[in-house]
Amino acid sequence: MMPRRAKPPLKTLFQSPFALALAAMLAGPAAASADIRVMVVGPMTGPYQALGKQIRAGVETAVDALNATGGIAGERIRVDVEDDACKADNALAAANRAIGRGDALVVGHVCAESAFAAAPVYVEHGLLAITPAVTADRFTDQRPGPTLFRLAARDDAQGATAGAFLAERFGGRRIAILNDGSPYGKPLAEATRRAMNDAGKREARADTYDPGAKDYAALAERLIADAIDVVFVGGDQGDVALILKALRAGGSDAVVVGGDALATSEFAASAGPAAEGTLLTFFTDWRRGGDADGVTATLRTAGVEPQGYVLPAYAAVQLWAAGRRASGSAEGAVLASTLSGTTTPTVLGTVGFDPKGDAAIQGFSIFRWQDGALVPDARD
Repeated sequence: MMPRRAKPPLKTLFQSPFALALAAMLAGPAAASADIRVMVVGPMTGPYQALGKQIRAGVETAVDALNATGGIAGERIRVDVEDDACKADNALAAANRAIGRGDALVVGHVCAESAFAAAPVYVEHGLLAITPAVTADRFTDQRPGPTLFRLAARDDAQGATAGAFLAERFGGRRIAILNDGSPYGKPLAEATRRAMNDAGKREARADTYDPGAKDYAALAERLIADAIDVVFVGGDQGDVALILKALRAGGSDAVVVGGDALATSEFAASAGPAAEGTLLTFFTDWRRGGDADGVTATLRTAGVEPQGYVLPAYAAVQLWAAGRRASGSAEGAVLASTLSGTTTPTVLGTVGFDPKGDAAIQGFSIFRWQDGALVPDARD
């Protein structure tokens, strides 16, 4: 969705005061002894490629900014791009290639299955890895080691937002909670149901469906027969698009609500006109904060719209670079200890991590698809 563009003018690369200070600190001797390699990994092909390319754009822009001011201690940084296509075996292979190359940082993945497959490799070799996208609670609840960090809100935070929203907005309506049984969809649906119940609203029905079907007419018929007004779906964007179209084909005008998986142009294209009015939880729009103003302008000058995971990926590089400077070390374990014990100014604001590796950042808001665009829900 956003291939690498031409570099912006060097003088505009770091606009904010904290970024200027960081760049000055990291500038080193003129002669570079070697390249420092970092890996950006995510779906660069397939239905989630737009999200993977957002991460790539953020990392490459942050690396360009560092290199423009001398890199780190005189060493330039280069980016290795890996396409895991949201598949576990691809992610595992990419992780092993990162170790073989001697990469110093990993920024990625997008899909939980990929992250779970690669995480033990990063930990075993002491490689610092920061995901700006994986929301599955288990990524940090069962973290295999201290070099893994998350710059995304957790599914339980997403579920808390969705559940409270459903109870408040649709308290008098019949609500169904669906999930696809996946490591992403099931925890999201369960967290949403718990939060909705805690807010005093009970679901009319709860179902699990098999993902990857070509036709969800039978599921839609059951929902219609049960007079369901609102359907929350924890699942893949392609399946949700088909469920939505099956509901409309059956004459239902039920409101469909989902998670961040629906925040892709692929969902809008797959669902077509049926996507209009679909609601979803999605991450804070970091473009709206003052901390990102300078970098946002730089990205737009380069032809990159800093939406979705672009700015969190940029922040991941900032955190790594600041950790290098603060600790004086390139070792992942040392950097992990430094990041765990400090707070760092970034394009997302000042970021610190809890003992699990979760960032203390703002979580989710409600968005909707309107006229082919994802917009904040006006009543949220």
